[in-house]
Amino acid sequence: MSFKGKTIFITGASRGIGKAIALRLAVEGANIVVAAKSTTEDPKLGGTIYSAAKEIEEAGGHALAVKCDIRDELQIQEAVDKAVETFGGIDVLINNASAISLTGTEKTEPKRFDLMHDINVRGTFFMSRACIPHLKKSSNAHILTLSPPLNMDMKWFKDHIAYTLTKYNMTMIALGLAAELKSFGIASNALWPRTTIATAAVQNLLGGDALINMSRTPEIVADAAFSIISKPATTCTGNSFIDEIVLMEDGITDLEKYAVVPGGKLFQDLFL
Repeated sequence: MSFKGKTIFITGASRGIGKAIALRLAVEGANIVVAAKSTTEDPKLGGTIYSAAKEIEEAGGHALAVKCDIRDELQIQEAVDKAVETFGGIDVLINNASAISLTGTEKTEPKRFDLMHDINVRGTFFMSRACIPHLKKSSNAHILTLSPPLNMDMKWFKDHIAYTLTKYNMTMIALGLAAELKSFGIASNALWPRTTIATAAVQNLLGGDALINMSRTPEIVADAAFSIISKPATTCTGNSFIDEIVLMEDGITDLEKYAVVPGGKLFQDLFL
């Protein structure tokens, strides 16, 4: 399908995977709503909603930068209303914004527990809720949530219960919406990377340069996301996709171009 003139609402789109998806769709002439908190640049993270919007425009898309803290339902509604006012509707929602803290129970402070639940779970739920009335009017509406397949192996719980709870809740929202919205022709799927992805989170929180060099670039997730939301919403719904499997099913088997260090060892991501 053509994304020219289609409106894609992306949370956490000022950097990393969210921005990579935005730029991939900008090349197709899409309208991109860059919804994130970053209005001033953090040297450790890089990027703001304004710098991302500029890159999107330069890539061929149309951008709307909206400051939005998805923990606040009023800001969510204001961002959605502004997107519809600017572009006339919403065709795709990408639930990308997420918080991470890989801490055990004793080291997980209440404020960190609440932050992850407020962004990952509550934010995903209420952002989806706010977009649904507009997605119902689209000819091929998709919700795509960046969260892992449900895996009850206890190794994914024992070291970071709080984080695992939130990411699995995001996936349950995605799968639940697929069932709830099927009759309206709205697709809902989850997407997760096979390997770690070279983002600020990996750099600053997980493994520094060593892990970055064992990761793939965000473009692999962006290309997989593009493939998923290009499919008919009536048939492509209720899935927990893995990025490289999506691309391989599309006939793309050479994934070396996505490696930070081509030919190097890759580190498998969490939950797989």
